[in-house]
Amino acid sequence: MLKLMREHATSWLIKIILGAIIIVFVLYFGSGSMRQPRANRIAFVNGEPITAGEYRDAYNKLVDRYRQFGTKLNQDMIKRLEKQTLDNLIDQSLMRQEAKNLNIRVTDKELTDAILKMDVFQTNGVFNKRLYTNLLNNNRLTPEAFEDMQRESMLTEKLRSFMLSNIKVSDQEALEWFKWNDASISIEYVLFESKKYKDIKPTPEEIKAHFEENKDSYKTKPKVKAQFLHFKSDDYKSKIELTDEEIQDYYDSNKDEFKEEKTVEARHILLKLDKGSTPEVEQEKKEKILEILEMARGGQDFAELAKTHSEGPTKTKGGDLGAFKKGAMVKPFSDKAFSMKPGEISDPVRTRFGWHIIKVEKVNEEKTLSPEEAKGKITEKLTDNKTKEIAYDEAEKVYDSVFEGDNLVKVAETRGLEIKTTDFFTKSGPRKGVKNRSKFASAAFKLSPMEISEPQDFGDGYHLVQMLEKMPEKTEEFKDAERKVRRDIIKKKQEEKANKDASDFLAALNEEGSMSAAGEKLGATPKTTDFFKRNDSVPDIGYEREIAQAAFKLSNEKKFPDHVLKGRKGYYVIAFKEKKTPEPEEFEKEKEKVKERLLQQKKFRTFDAWLSQVKKRSEISIDADF
Repeated sequence: MLKLMREHATSWLIKIILGAIIIVFVLYFGSGSMRQPRANRIAFVNGEPITAGEYRDAYNKLVDRYRQFGTKLNQDMIKRLEKQTLDNLIDQSLMRQEAKNLNIRVTDKELTDAILKMDVFQTNGVFNKRLYTNLLNNNRLTPEAFEDMQRESMLTEKLRSFMLSNIKVSDQEALEWFKWNDASISIEYVLFESKKYKDIKPTPEEIKAHFEENKDSYKTKPKVKAQFLHFKSDDYKSKIELTDEEIQDYYDSNKDEFKEEKTVEARHILLKLDKGSTPEVEQEKKEKILEILEMARGGQDFAELAKTHSEGPTKTKGGDLGAFKKGAMVKPFSDKAFSMKPGEISDPVRTRFGWHIIKVEKVNEEKTLSPEEAKGKITEKLTDNKTKEIAYDEAEKVYDSVFEGDNLVKVAETRGLEIKTTDFFTKSGPRKGVKNRSKFASAAFKLSPMEISEPQDFGDGYHLVQMLEKMPEKTEEFKDAERKVRRDIIKKKQEEKANKDASDFLAALNEEGSMSAAGEKLGATPKTTDFFKRNDSVPDIGYEREIAQAAFKLSNEKKFPDHVLKGRKGYYVIAFKEKKTPEPEEFEKEKEKVKERLLQQKKFRTFDAWLSQVKKRSEISIDADF
């Protein structure tokens, strides 16, 4: 079967398909790469090499997966992903070696059966060879590479199953965890907010002394200067010729992409209600919305009524909301709007924002675009993909033609390319000339003077970047840093005062025995939170992990913590108020979910501990230059 597949397919597979095929791909990426220029060995795992090409391929896939979820990558996250990529490749190599030592393998029949059963390659529950071929061809993964990746993921799963088959979670374990995790607590607290201490005026002598004592805190940022070649995807559009067959194949392989959800086009009139509105205000607004409803149903223009009476942000547009999907609005509003017919005006609808009247103007039913309707979208997408591939190929050709120490200026002149040079810039990136400043800076700062980067994707084609000069950080002159020093002193003294007052309050609390008595003595007003769980945001305070952790250490026997707690706004003194333990019947409802969750956690920890032991006894070396 594998031979038959190879005879009918010759290219790559998209990231989405990889995700649909098996969850393991999220954790461990394929080790093969079609392009491996300068594929030097960057690491050895018990003598087995990891190449730069394998690393680059795995890193790009990991970055792309984060981007699919809209994650913006800053410098710290990029560094973490770089380390994670190498760690994953090392782990992958170790698991492959351990599976071999344990005589665990994936046969050709097992691999074939797994591929035949994949929903993504089936039509009406049957493996579709044409669909399989199209998916591979459209997305340029060779059958050999795909099969290798699938075999490796199956091997990893077999190894995991072998190691973890005897892991169990008892009812008692689940109950204890549930009681711990679902307990909730209420606390009293007083906040000593740092910024409220206004009477702080540092002297010139203090400012100067602080600067001299903390010069390392007042340094200029390092800067670099670079030049680059930009291979724009759009420049290659004239080279793209798409056939009707390519467009149809893409449509057949990605039909879900062309489904359009049901939408409703509507207007509304909103009378706002605040969260703490009294019953009297609530009734008053309800009566007014009923009056407006009567006018609307009596024939008055809905848009004009909205302009006159609505208190919502769409008031000036006559309450026009445009077309929206069901999940785009709060549930009561959405449920009502999607149950109405064009021209209907609803009864008043209550949401957390207030009272609404809705007029539905048009209903757009769910549909799937036909191949003709989708042709423009497909053409644009395939063209973008192909131009990007050409841009990469062109950038790679230039990269492969340069040697260490070459100047990109000469390369550009030889090939008739335009070279651009930046001013000095920090890690936030050049002020002009590049689309993604931070990514450009990240690539440039990794280079040594005159070193040329591999092709870099900054979202608008590919770049070859050459770092020309580096300007290291240095201590600022006092006159340039003076305002910042003054600001730092004020902030420091504000925090010292807040800390002292909070400490005095805690001492009074221990002496008086209650928040109210300590508050009366020192002129502070304690507040009480609603109940919250240990991993929740603390009501009225926000997500303060240290405060939540300290709260759950308190009890009727120990009502106050030993020290004040630092939060984002200042210093807190807290006291135990009340604790609730979940009822047994609540556990019975959640028992199976809890056991499953704990089982997965237990398996993860067990496998991670085993892999750590394997790593400790293995010989792993990483190239120093890498």
